[in-house]
Amino acid sequence: MTLSDNPNRQCGFVAVIGAPNAGKSTFVNQMVGAKVSIVTQKVQTTRRRIRGVALKDGAQIVYVDTPGIFKPRRKLDEAMVSAAWDGATNVDVLLLVVDAPSYYSHLADDRPGAASERAASNTNLIIDGLKKENRKAILVLNKIDLIPSQHLLTLIEHFNETDLFDETFMISAEKGMGTEDLEAYLAARMPAGPWMYPEDQLSDISDRLMAAEITREKLFLRLHQELPYSLTVETESWKRTKKKELRIEQVIYIERDSQKALVLGRGGHTIKAVGQTAREEMETLFGEKIHLFLFVKVRANWTDDPARFREMGLQPE
Repeated sequence: MTLSDNPNRQCGFVAVIGAPNAGKSTFVNQMVGAKVSIVTQKVQTTRRRIRGVALKDGAQIVYVDTPGIFKPRRKLDEAMVSAAWDGATNVDVLLLVVDAPSYYSHLADDRPGAASERAASNTNLIIDGLKKENRKAILVLNKIDLIPSQHLLTLIEHFNETDLFDETFMISAEKGMGTEDLEAYLAARMPAGPWMYPEDQLSDISDRLMAAEITREKLFLRLHQELPYSLTVETESWKRTKKKELRIEQVIYIERDSQKALVLGRGGHTIKAVGQTAREEMETLFGEKIHLFLFVKVRANWTDDPARFREMGLQPE
């Protein structure tokens, strides 16, 4: 009997929220067993809700990967934060993922850097939001491979004082440490009911959008400072050549003409490298030969353009 033939099926939704760069997307990819969300070391990499689908003990667990929650400054930020909170509604289990080393550094006043302070401040912002809505969650302390165990006990005591968390799990999403116990717990919490997705489907993201996300990931990895937050990637053409090979055309939108040279690089070196690494990953993901063409266009103030939000899967306010 296959999993899909099991009459005692379960299915439910698990929302994954947290501050930017807490490791939510890495966690979802680990639980799904495949890359469904792009990952970089830069905050705000995830811009839309993405559903990753996993099977465990006859239960289909639909993980809702959400953008990081922080204090917004732009309309794009507002749309991302709104998407995160919306993704946390009407779910069976709510997980709050916390960057344990960063938060402990803030809590212990151990000369925390600006990044740690922002991470802790954003986590506290989420906790305040949960308190306001009188909502319970599961606490997931992430990156435990980077923090001594005695510090984890201090964190658990601190978060337990909020009276918001039903359970606490300690994991390293990147290393896969502690994730099996959490997965078993979530599977047991899934309500009885039919599966929402076919057995072999891993995500709700379309191939066109995933291709755009892959290119954006490579840009985030190669570009520095604030430029990645001023760009977006859209797949404009998806066609077959005469040889039936896939031809993809994508546009990289930036806000100012002065940013174009940085995206292109000297002699076009940067965009060529981005295109090569993106194409190679797409060929592996889609399992076929791909011809990828990248173009750079200026669209002033695109971060305030509702049409761009919709293209990214966000719903403007």
